Amino acid sequence: MNLLNLLLLISLATVPLIFWLGTKRFAGWFGVIAYATQLIVLIALWDKMPISSSFSFTVLDNVIHWQMTGLGWFFAIITVGAALFSSWYTAGEWGAAQKDMRQQHVALALNVLAMLILLSSGDFLSLFIGWELVSWAGYLMMTHRGGKAADAAFRYLIYAMSGTMAILAGIALVYSHVGSFDFGSFWNTLSEAPTPLLWAYVLLFGSGFLVKMAMMPFHLWQADAYAETPGANSAFLNAISARMGLFALALVLLQPMGAARLAEMTIPFTFLDARSLFMWIAALTAIIPTYIALQQSDARLLLTWHGVGQGGFMLLGIALATPMGVAGGLMHVFNYATYQAALFLAVTAVMYRAGTTDLDRLGGLITRMPLTYVALLMGIIGLAGLPPMNGFVSKWMIYKTLLDEKLPLLLVAASISTLGTILSVYKLIHNIFLGQLRKEHYELKEAPWTMTLPMLVLAGIAFITGVFPGLVLSMVDQAQAALGFALIHHHIEGIPWETGGLNMAWVTGIFFYGLGIGAIIFFFLGNKRFIVHQWDNYAGGHFLSSDVPYNYTHNFYPGVMRVIKPWFKGTIVKLEQALIHLTQLLGSAFHGFYRVSYTPIYLLMVTVLALAWVV
Repeated sequence: MNLLNLLLLISLATVPLIFWLGTKRFAGWFGVIAYATQLIVLIALWDKMPISSSFSFTVLDNVIHWQMTGLGWFFAIITVGAALFSSWYTAGEWGAAQKDMRQQHVALALNVLAMLILLSSGDFLSLFIGWELVSWAGYLMMTHRGGKAADAAFRYLIYAMSGTMAILAGIALVYSHVGSFDFGSFWNTLSEAPTPLLWAYVLLFGSGFLVKMAMMPFHLWQADAYAETPGANSAFLNAISARMGLFALALVLLQPMGAARLAEMTIPFTFLDARSLFMWIAALTAIIPTYIALQQSDARLLLTWHGVGQGGFMLLGIALATPMGVAGGLMHVFNYATYQAALFLAVTAVMYRAGTTDLDRLGGLITRMPLTYVALLMGIIGLAGLPPMNGFVSKWMIYKTLLDEKLPLLLVAASISTLGTILSVYKLIHNIFLGQLRKEHYELKEAPWTMTLPMLVLAGIAFITGVFPGLVLSMVDQAQAALGFALIHHHIEGIPWETGGLNMAWVTGIFFYGLGIGAIIFFFLGNKRFIVHQWDNYAGGHFLSSDVPYNYTHNFYPGVMRVIKPWFKGTIVKLEQALIHLTQLLGSAFHGFYRVSYTPIYLLMVTVLALAWVV
């Protein structure tokens, strides 16, 4: 059987089967087997791309079909891998403690199926079908539990609808000028298309896809929606869901138009062109949400805001449109998925044991949950872009490209974002695991092995692919070739480059050498340390007994807050409030339409009418 057909058939069959088995204790393990099987089929596709599905249909003499290229395959590997670890996490004690696991299992399976359909789209109509399926599957995953998650998901729905209408208008514009929904026919016309038409494509497709990526100024929906989604499914959303917008943007705009043509599309009375517009949107998205994350006192919100910021790094790398930059941006998609999923699973484990992710109500858990601490420690090193984790490699590649392309302002912007990330993740680990243990957590125990093992394996993958980045770069080659960029030369330990390369074996060796020297000095040569009880500590000239709470989340970085808060209280907050009010206005207008008992019928009507309008 055609391997793409087999992949889609297995993913499709997983949905009804897991619905049928959803109430069983072993449903999570069935999901693990299903996603592992899909991952095996994807690995078998390694040297067989591009590959077309035998399923197709005709609309107005246009063949609507599905085809997987190296770009879609790369994102599909991450999608199915994230689902595998999420299902593994739910298979044990965490899933047994939930009341609605059937819905969570089905929502995860539907999201994987929708994403695979999108990632294997072969023309604009199949892309639009996949795009809509991904949007609604994501909405189902976010909203099924109700409460805050449903409210956040409803805001996401408004953004998603707006983005979809822009994409639909772009597809209609393509058909009116090209007479076809085929990607190749569209790409062939771009070299002779007038600049105003190209700008229409950029604005319509760009805004539609950037909404899904939560790029500024369309970023306000993602943090709350992803943070309030239940546990392991939230890890899946954070790992890959928003990256569907990056896939579509690279496929439809950045690759076929090319950096040179985008650079020719200047914006009057500014220093910007279409290419630099994307890069500065990416840079601002990397900075502002990162410093919003720094101000959060909930671990889930802190991480989801970082997810918005890290998307800026990915877009920046791909918008640079050089072999090194594109490889760095694509590699960061994989790297981010590994350590962000590990971080969310670790935070979910803390919530499972402590009952909260409020950083004001945690502290000192390192002695109670040491394995969870290790997973979170490795994850935040990757998120901060520090060696020896894989996040360092992809960020280094983006920094290197900015240096080689002589873009100092963007380099400074990326560095400011990384500084905010480092400050923020230290706050995260300190207020959960370090410092003083609270009385109510004296008897806390480590999370069950079905929860600790998946997060530790993910952290291990982030470490191994940091020491040996060639493992990921070999997969990146598939996507890079599909986008038409030259492949960068690499080996298992890193990248040789004419202006200065990277060898992670040396970097890791030096890192552990310095760590070892510090350990020898601390444990054997200093001989001046003494151990105090965790809730009988000393700081700031005062003894801290168990009855004195010692936590300062809201004033963790007072100096930094004094510098950045005036900015956030001024222009940035006013801009965000304006966007929030607009969203609320649109939400009120559509509230009655989407909250009545016939919602499924309305959703079907909207989809059918939209497709009919395109046809």
